Amino acid sequence: MPSAGLPDGTDEASLAAQLERLATRVAVAAGRLVVDERPSHLSPSATKSSPTDVVTVMDTRSEELIRSLILAERPDDGVLGEEGADHVGRSGITWVVDPIDGTVNYLYDIPAYAVSVAAATGDPRVPGAWQVVAGAVADPPQRQVFHARRGGGAWLERWPTTSGADEGTVTRLIVGDAASLAVALVGTGFGYTPERRRSQATLLLDVLPRVRDIRRMGSAALDLCAVARGSLDGFYEVGLNAWDLAAGWLIVEEAGGQMTGPAGGAPSGVLAVAGNAAVVSELLEIVDR
Repeated sequence: MPSAGLPDGTDEASLAAQLERLATRVAVAAGRLVVDERPSHLSPSATKSSPTDVVTVMDTRSEELIRSLILAERPDDGVLGEEGADHVGRSGITWVVDPIDGTVNYLYDIPAYAVSVAAATGDPRVPGAWQVVAGAVADPPQRQVFHARRGGGAWLERWPTTSGADEGTVTRLIVGDAASLAVALVGTGFGYTPERRRSQATLLLDVLPRVRDIRRMGSAALDLCAVARGSLDGFYEVGLNAWDLAAGWLIVEEAGGQMTGPAGGAPSGVLAVAGNAAVVSELLEIVDR
């Protein structure tokens, strides 16, 4: 794990474990917020890149909570959030957060949305110039959280109930063993602008005949966690931001999988592909245009 930007003498293993615990706590806290305080008649408060790209009041509340919890414990860290609650840090650690990944699902009360919280070194705004140290993806409808730190494996944990009955239920994640793309269940997602959707639909025509089937769940963070646990064999998408993929990227790698981008480089908004080595190799040949 590179130590770019970290203070001299930093114990990287100890720091990664600390950041993983904090990412998990924060993701679960925000996950509880968006479930427990979801308005009964939720409507978008604004749009972002297009009329179909919405932001709700709960996106903003979730990001504010995430930012406050992180900075209360680590005030020198930076924060890069989807809804703009950015904070310039000086510790060498930047938190890359998505307060609700799958906002449209959340808006329609479809139980497939997540909270993604990741700690990274380097500059998350520049593809290939950053690396995730630790991260967590909370799945609020299922009351579970995926988490990992570099070198520590990837894990799925049930949220404790109020009685503590589920506390300690932890499962290690391992990617699926699909030997080829032909038998792979592959996830993907679509952008918000008509132009991007048109190009993604054209690409889907090339992919669909070569795979077992396609799934589109509406949350890239959950798609990547599904790859890590073997519920999907592969995943690809164009147009992801750093906060969409940060925590899921590490979770896939720590589950024994790969995540790559154009020409086998770092995943980015241009392209992100995930799965086991065999699936990634074949899938990349088709989608890397």
